[in-house]
Amino acid sequence: MNDNNLVRILIVVEGTNDTEFLRRISQMLHRHDESLPNLHDMEKKGEAIFVPFGGGNVEAWTNRLAPLGKPEFHLFDHELPPETDYRREAAELINRRERCRAVLTRKRSLENYLHPSAIQGAGDVEVMFDDFDPVAEIVGRRLLERTPTEEPWEQRTRRARNRAAHRAKRWLNTTVADHMTVELLSESDPDREIVSWMRVISNLTEAG
Repeated sequence: MNDNNLVRILIVVEGTNDTEFLRRISQMLHRHDESLPNLHDMEKKGEAIFVPFGGGNVEAWTNRLAPLGKPEFHLFDHELPPETDYRREAAELINRRERCRAVLTRKRSLENYLHPSAIQGAGDVEVMFDDFDPVAEIVGRRLLERTPTEEPWEQRTRRARNRAAHRAKRWLNTTVADHMTVELLSESDPDREIVSWMRVISNLTEAG
């Protein structure tokens, strides 16, 4: 069990896939710039704890962890309206609290920050997508199309399509994230959003 005195920051994300993405991308960025935190190592040392809240009612988490008295960083996927508005309101509430910061991704989800070249390198899957495209669904469909079948994607049940997207999402946030480089990230994230998140986490950690 982690010693509560060692914990320097709580990182609140929507799910385990977001955790996997941040672990891997932070490791890659830290190798390039040691001033940026290595969240994978911090977690192993008990200095950082990821808290996946499972999506849903984001407002319920705006103050839930306050009794622990630890710095908090909340990362919400932008998603699409009207969900975006709920997340923005929740972030505003969190940002009023001391030693807490919440941000919304400018793109739809973390998968949108992956570079198509990393997807190609990880699994020989050629795709293109924009900032608000459902990347997991696009990749899940492309992976399924590799397997000969008489049933086109459009004729599959919603449940079958969701399963394919879920498997693709896991693969994207683990295997593909491992194929990301600083150079690829600079192309897929020209505004350096992810670097800015890492700097916020670093500042919160130091302040805590």
